[in-house]
Amino acid sequence: MATSALGEKRSERKRKLILTSARTIFTREGFAHAGMEQVARDAGVSTATLYAHFPGKAELFRIVVEETLGDISARVVESTAVTGDAATRLTAFGKAYAEFYCSPTARATFRMVIAERRRFPQLADHFQSRSRLELGGTLLDLLKTLEASGEIAVERPSWAAGQFQGMIEHATLILGLVGGDDVMPVRPLDTIVAEAVETFLARYGVRERAA
Repeated sequence: MATSALGEKRSERKRKLILTSARTIFTREGFAHAGMEQVARDAGVSTATLYAHFPGKAELFRIVVEETLGDISARVVESTAVTGDAATRLTAFGKAYAEFYCSPTARATFRMVIAERRRFPQLADHFQSRSRLELGGTLLDLLKTLEASGEIAVERPSWAAGQFQGMIEHATLILGLVGGDDVMPVRPLDTIVAEAVETFLARYGVRERAA
C-alpha cells in the first residue's frame, strides 16, 4: 500500500513537472514549434514517461490550457467568500480579478489560445465558455446576492457584471495583451479596483442613489 502511494506521488510530481515545462514552452514557442522531446528534456523526464502521461502534443496542449485556467481562476472564485458590505465584497472580487489579469501566466494563456484558435476552435470556445462561467458567473452570483440583501439594484445583472469587469479588464488584461505579459499598469491595482467599485456603486448602489 505504501509502495503504491509512493509511486502515485512520484507519478503526480512528474505530471506536474511536465505541465509546467509544457506551459512555458507552448507560450514561448507556440504550438507548432514546441516539440514533445523538448518538453520531456525541460521537465527532466524520458519521452516514454511523457507519452505515458500524455498521448500526444494536442492532448498535452489541451490539458495545459484547462489546468492553467483552473489554477489562476481559483482565487477569483474564492474571493466571494469574503464577508462585509457591498463595497468590501466587490473590492475583494475586483482585486482577485485584477491580479488574475495581471498574471503573466494568465495573459500568456489568453494569448496562446487566441493564437491557436484556428487549430483548436473547440478548445478556444470551451476556454471562453469556462472563463465566462468561472469568472463572470462568479461575479453574477455575487451581484444577485447583494441585490437580494438590498445593497444594490440592477435590472440586468449580466450587463452590470460586464460593466464592472470591463473597468478592470481595460486597465489590466488589455494592457498586457498589447504591451506584453510582464507589463504592469501605472496605477496601483488597489486604485484601479477602488475606482471601479466607486463607479459601480454610484450607478447601482441603493444607499448611494438614495443619498
